[in-house]
Amino acid sequence: MPTRAAERPRSAVLAWWEKRRLVAGLVVGLGMVAIATAALVPFRHGISRATPALVFVVPVVAAGVIGRRLPALVTAVAAAAVFSFSFVPPYDRVSIAQPEDAAALGVFLVVALVVGTLVAIEADRRSAAEERSAEILRLFERNRQLVTEREQLREQANRVALMTQLDEQRSALLRSVSHDLRTPLGTIQAVASDLRDGTAYPAETRNRLLDLVGDEAARLNRIVNNLLSMSRIETGSFEPDRQAVAVDELIADRVRQLDRVLVGRRVEVCVSPDLPLVDADYSQLDQVVTNLMENAARHTPPGTVIRIHAHPEGSMMSLSVSDDGPGIPPEEQATVFEPFTRGAGASSSGVGLAICKAIVEAHGGTIELGTVARGTSVHFTLPLHG
Repeated sequence: MPTRAAERPRSAVLAWWEKRRLVAGLVVGLGMVAIATAALVPFRHGISRATPALVFVVPVVAAGVIGRRLPALVTAVAAAAVFSFSFVPPYDRVSIAQPEDAAALGVFLVVALVVGTLVAIEADRRSAAEERSAEILRLFERNRQLVTEREQLREQANRVALMTQLDEQRSALLRSVSHDLRTPLGTIQAVASDLRDGTAYPAETRNRLLDLVGDEAARLNRIVNNLLSMSRIETGSFEPDRQAVAVDELIADRVRQLDRVLVGRRVEVCVSPDLPLVDADYSQLDQVVTNLMENAARHTPPGTVIRIHAHPEGSMMSLSVSDDGPGIPPEEQATVFEPFTRGAGASSSGVGLAICKAIVEAHGGTIELGTVARGTSVHFTLPLHG
């Protein structure tokens, strides 16, 4: 219905324009005949009859160009009558005295009609070509508008998808953070309440409880550091402050600081003798090693082995942390370095490996899952110092 309603005004406009063009063609054609007659009559005794015949073809052509066929035909007939009336003796009346006059008048009429018709046909073709060209331009413009609208819709869809992804990540972050924070906070709160109530504990038990509070506080500190690092990574402000770092000393310090996290696991550190320094941010590299060791301890049962290897390879330092745990299922290996990705049954926030990836790549290194017979191995590289 809207298409037909839109076509009605257009059809009315076209009909009005056709009538106006028809009238204009008649006026121009007949007017030019009158002007040509007035200009040539004073000289009709001194010119041949071919001169006005040729001149009268011009109004026919003009009428055909402006008004198309009907004005051209009317102008041709009018020009033939005027030609006979004013330029074929006897003058001032429509009469034919000689056979050659009849032939000349007939030839003029035929030529005028043919020329007017051909001009009108050509004008129609040109008009149709112009209309087709205008229609092509309209279609091209409409196509451009549709492409622009499609791009806008695609951008809106991308924004919606991004917002949906951000909402999902925010929800995952809230769930994981609430879980990660609740456990150590609950432990600290329980121990603090017992100690505040004045419960009598043996010195050994009291020290063990205080160590537990310290361990849980350190765990909270690592969780907060990971979340702050993830926030800095997302805002693009996570730049390393490079310096010469001794990897063997950093690993030894991490093993010593995480002894309560690694309790029950045997840690094997295998580093090359005279290990060169690496060009890295000490605190960020500390965070990488801590996250990898804590992940290994979290996903392996007591009695298993956690291995840490480090050795130079060309201009890079190659490091790996591996364990004898159940390993990562093949269907989850492609997404382990994505933020807020947690495996089935995992209790972590899902940002540790993503932070490791961001730190290593910010240093110009690479990180990936290594190939081991059992368990999980994470292998990464860092540039050597100097």
